[in-house]
Parts: sequence; C-alpha cells; structure tokens
Amino acid sequence: MRVLVVEDEEKLAALIRQGLEQRGLAVDVADAGEEALWRAGSTAYDAIVLDVMLPGIDGFEVCRRLREDEVWTPILMLTARDAVEDRVEGLDGGADDYLTKPFAFPELEARLRALARRGDEPRPPVLESGGLRLDPAASSVERDGTPIELSRIEFAMLETFMRRPGRALTRVELLEHV
Repeated sequence: MRVLVVEDEEKLAALIRQGLEQRGLAVDVADAGEEALWRAGSTAYDAIVLDVMLPGIDGFEVCRRLREDEVWTPILMLTARDAVEDRVEGLDGGADDYLTKPFAFPELEARLRALARRGDEPRPPVLESGGLRLDPAASSVERDGTPIELSRIEFAMLETFMRRPGRALTRVELLEHV
C-alpha cells in the first residue's frame, strides 16, 4: 500500500512515516497544501493522511480541490481540530474519514486499511442518475425536482447503489456501507 502523509509538524510526520514503513507501507510526505495537491495529482496513492492546519492552503481546501480535480484517493483527515463543525466540514468537503490527535497508531493503521479496501472509485459530492439527484451533505433526494423523503437506512442504501452503478452488491458490501 502506498500512502501520502500531509503533515507540517516534522517530528510527527517522521513518526507516522516510520511507523507505516515498519509495517511494510510505502510512504511519501508533504509538508504543505500545495505540495500535497501536486503529489496527489501526479501519483497513484492508496490513501492520503491529511492534516488540516497546514501552511499555505489548509487541509479542508486541499481535500476540496482534490475532489474537484476528480482525485478520488481515500482521504483520512488527521488533526487536532476536534470540534463537530470541523469534522462535518472535513467529511462534507470530501474526506472519507476523520481522526483526531492524539491518536493510537493501531487505529490509524486500521482506518487506512479500511480506506484502501474502498479504493478510489469516484465519489462526487452530489450523485445524479436520470432524474434522480442525491446530495449526501444535505441528506436530500429528489426526482425531477420533487423532494423524496427517505429513512436514514433507505438513504444510505440508495447512496450505496448510486455510487456503484451497474454493480451487483453482496449482502456484506451493503451492510458495510449502510
């Protein structure tokens, strides 16, 4: 597995790199948002570990730009910013997971393995198929402009199907995503 770690604190970046490399992962490190955009756009990574507080453009903006550029590599935000609003901003901005510092290294590892299993399938912020439009951030669904009310589970299932068009999903896959 190849991971990009975006962290401006040199000691923490070195510790993460060393820990992941000891477990057999290939790791690149970027210490600024601009460098992260360049690396993520030019190299196929299995996952990106992204700090929020970076010099230049912050991690939230890096995440948004990567998704706008259709870079679908799974992103794990790793940051000291633990307010609910920050977590919501990160996840709604395109991150796949959010872990706060301080963290347990085995948990970081497990989350990276889970993200790598998901792969880099396209995950646009708003899903559309025919006249159906699903907006995960707003938790809304409409058909030809008419709102449709769904339960939380129905919404999650519809999102799972819309993110995997034309694929038959196993029961385990459905349970994993719902």
